[in-house]
Amino acid sequence: MPRVALFAGSFDPITNGHLDVVASAVRLADRLVLAVGVHPGKAPILTPEERADLVRKSCATLLADLSCKLDVLTFSGLAVDAARQAGATLLLRGLRDATDFDYEMQMAGMNAAMAPDIQTVFLPASPGVRHITATLVRQIALLGGDVSHFVPEPVFKALAAKIGQSK
Repeated sequence: MPRVALFAGSFDPITNGHLDVVASAVRLADRLVLAVGVHPGKAPILTPEERADLVRKSCATLLADLSCKLDVLTFSGLAVDAARQAGATLLLRGLRDATDFDYEMQMAGMNAAMAPDIQTVFLPASPGVRHITATLVRQIALLGGDVSHFVPEPVFKALAAKIGQSK
């Protein structure tokens, strides 16, 4: 039976930190589903469609030579429901630091209570990307800073185009 893992996030935008988690995830699953979360209370810089497209483009090179299949979907609601719909039995979460760990442990406990058939797996971030957050990337980009060291090239180009249009 193929191992299906789901990695959920807002991916607004997908960063090199996210790609670090994806690089670890492909060693655990035969099929990896990146689930782009749509939350009505948040004001993202990129549309769900733009985020999903950038996830596909950003992961293409990484997965080109691997046997892990990539699927990208958008969802609103609970990550465990998206995991069930995708047929995933693993819910992957990246950890940068102890703050992430504390929050993610609470989420893992709640998810386990709602979906005991789905196992949460924590993947620690590599030291070189632990400082990267999508929130900081958005803020830096909106203030005119250079985010090229924090995001894959397709994201850098998309942010430059998007921010250039909004000014």
